[in-house]
Formats: sequence, structure tokens, C-alpha cells
Amino acid sequence: MGKNNMNLLEVKNLNVTLDKEKIIDNLSFNVKPGEILTILGPNGAGKSVLLRTLLGFIPYEGTVTWNKKPRIGYLPQGLSQLRLKDLPLTVMDLFALKDSQPKIQEVKEAIKRVGLETRILNKTAGHLSGGQFQRMLVAWVLISHPDVLFLDEPMSGIDIGGGETIYSLLDSLQEKEQITIFLVTHDLNIVYQHSTNVLCLSRKSHHCFGAPKKIINKEMLEEIFGAEVKLYEHH
Repeated sequence: MGKNNMNLLEVKNLNVTLDKEKIIDNLSFNVKPGEILTILGPNGAGKSVLLRTLLGFIPYEGTVTWNKKPRIGYLPQGLSQLRLKDLPLTVMDLFALKDSQPKIQEVKEAIKRVGLETRILNKTAGHLSGGQFQRMLVAWVLISHPDVLFLDEPMSGIDIGGGETIYSLLDSLQEKEQITIFLVTHDLNIVYQHSTNVLCLSRKSHHCFGAPKKIINKEMLEEIFGAEVKLYEHH
């Protein structure tokens, strides 16, 4: 992963203040094409704010440099089938809401790409299982052919079996198509298995950046999360 020596994204001395509160303090890191960067930290540490800043939604101080302007697909936090449960929208209806209005064949290909059967297009989106819904959302983003995926806790509320399947899917996409992935998650197992680098944020403006096996240890996690943690050896 990340064999290209040139950085896709370079962030230097990034500072973000919202409502007079410093959310991100002097943060620097870089991401190469085809890497998976996992952003780790407790609630309130600024993980979602960082994604939205990189997307250009939030003002900041410092430098954010995309060396090649990528097409970005973004799945914000909190999307679930429960929000659509009472709406009579089929999966195909949701794809038809996209600005580009993809053709039916494009939608079928995107659905197959994430391991779903095309008959799901006629199902009511709010009645899908959690795992099916998350896969459908990934397909919804992929149909625009992004170079970069921003995923903000995509497995929130999904059982661990479904979660493992989704992360394996993302790994496969990264390997086959060299899509660069920015992933916010609390799952340390996922961090070890599917990350090129991990960026740690905390409420105390402490942060670290590097390969998971090099920087994740009991002391670092306690400093980031502000509580005693148990860390089991990963094989």
C-alpha cells in the first residue's frame, strides 16, 4: 500500500477554532496515494472536524495542500437505515437522487462491486439490514468514481460480523484500484488490520502519526483516551 513516493495530501501546522474553542492544534501529517489513514481518538477530539476541514467546509489556519486535486467521496457520520425507515424510497430511488443521475447499468455495476445482488435495487432502503445498508452507501459513493474516500465511523451501530466484511471490502478496493481512504473508527482491531498509518487525536491537543505497530501502545492509548486501557498483543 502507498507505493507512490509523492504525497497526495500534505497538512502542516493545521489549527482549527470553532466558537472560540481550539479543536485542532498545530497538526501536521501527510498521505500518499493508495494509503489507508485511520483517524483515532475519543469523542470530541476533532476527528469529524478534521475531515470536514480537509473537505474545505471549515475555515482553518496553516496549510492543506492536495498535490493532485482528487475526486472525493464522503460518507458522514450517523447515516443509517433507521433514518429512512418511514420513507418509501427504494435503493434505486436513492441513486437517482445523485446530481449526476447515473444510468441503471452503472448502478447495477456499483452494487455488484460491493458484493450485493442487483435485486436489492427494488427494496425499500430503510428496510435493509445494517450491513446491506452500509454496503449500499459505499456503492452510492463509488458510483462517482472517487480517487479518495472519506468515511466517518461507517460501522457505527453495525454488528462486528458486518463490520469486518465492510472493512475487508474497503481493503479490496484499495488494493485493486489504489483508492486512498481516510477512515474514522474506534476499533483498534481495524486499525491494525487495515491501516497504512494512524493519526491519533485527543482533547488535550496531543497527537501522533505513524504506522500502527510503531506508535500504538498502552501508554499512547491512555494519553489519547485519558483512561486506563487494556491492549492485547495483535497477531
